Amino acid sequence: MGKMTIGHLARVEGHGGITVHIDGEKVTRVDMDVYEGSRLYEALLVGKRYSEVASITSRVCGICSAGHALCATFAVEDAFGVPVPPTAKILRDLLIHGENIESHALHFFFLALPDFFGKKSVLHLQGDAPELVSAGVSLKKLGNRIQEIVGGRPVHPVNLCPGGLVSPPSPGELRELLSQMENHLDNVDLITSEVEKVKVPELLSREATFVALTSDEPDYPFTGEKIKTSAGEEYPLGEFRRICHERVVRHSTAKQSLYSGKPFMVGALARIVINGEKLGGKAREVRERLLPPDPSRTPLHNNNAQFVELVHSLEESARLIRVLLDSDTSEVRSGDVIPREGSGIGALEVPRGTLYHYYEFDGEGKVRDAEIITPTAQNLANIESDLTICAENAPLENRLEVVRRLEMVARAYDPCISCSVHIIRKEERGERSG
Repeated sequence: MGKMTIGHLARVEGHGGITVHIDGEKVTRVDMDVYEGSRLYEALLVGKRYSEVASITSRVCGICSAGHALCATFAVEDAFGVPVPPTAKILRDLLIHGENIESHALHFFFLALPDFFGKKSVLHLQGDAPELVSAGVSLKKLGNRIQEIVGGRPVHPVNLCPGGLVSPPSPGELRELLSQMENHLDNVDLITSEVEKVKVPELLSREATFVALTSDEPDYPFTGEKIKTSAGEEYPLGEFRRICHERVVRHSTAKQSLYSGKPFMVGALARIVINGEKLGGKAREVRERLLPPDPSRTPLHNNNAQFVELVHSLEESARLIRVLLDSDTSEVRSGDVIPREGSGIGALEVPRGTLYHYYEFDGEGKVRDAEIITPTAQNLANIESDLTICAENAPLENRLEVVRRLEMVARAYDPCISCSVHIIRKEERGERSG
């Protein structure tokens, strides 16, 4: 039994690698190795007051800190029955789109795109595709600015609270954002034309199960009252554990999730597979230009799916800001929160996929138990399945080519490894670390 090891997977968040197990000339399996140390967030939350949960969990990830803070806040509001004013809901949606723009720009332009040009990094890409690199920098900056204006700062928002927001942005700040979004929307066709030149290699083709939140509303959803699979099954949010059956594997400090005993995929591609018909405007046009009618056969389409969503978030952000500018934005918070014993769940489509936060509270509003299931933890089993298929199709005698292909597939998932290692359960010993 031989091995081919990629000790460090570059251009992803966190520390991980890939190990190909080979018997003779046959690939037997591929492991997605996660080296990141356990971060113990769920244990850290026990005993904390409900008002502290969002600020603590936002530290799970610097890239999607707003998503964790929002999801935690949703769970608190669900547990205590806290209403949220309409204006606050609009501002929260704007915050979601800001994070989407920031994160998708980071992954698409800086982490994934160099692969398709055969470059080691975005620095080496500058000479071949200066327009794309410049667009990536500008869009990343815009996404951070949205989060700063709505959330209070670019990373780890301080303006969220159960029942809404602490304070609204000023009309001047909203007009500033609208002007920038309109400029970027004017350039979408030019950027899309450049992206169209980048061909997606045929490294693997397979059938997969996709999972995303969905809603009865006509809009393309990042929140929703149901969980839907690509096979058509639907579950209420409270049954999220029917989707995410977690398991511990020896080669990873992160748990993996299975649905009905099989791996599944979450993220931008999953959302488009399940809810893509709800896209409109430029985003729908870009989807038709960059994605095939059935993009589900390879995870490499997740990169272009992220760009489609980025365009959607630009359009939606501009629309939401126009609504805010024509409205009275003074009421962004409901009354006082009254803690009570109970439990609550928050679910949100963050850039990398579906995020779940579940909390149990005592009568004083202190956390008794916490559970966080991140997109990357859900994707890990499917990543390994796709890596195995990719390795089986690769020329094993050419190590550099095998490494290139496997890294492209793994990076297409946009893994956030730090998010995935929040807890380890040692079921066989009856122990829980985290």
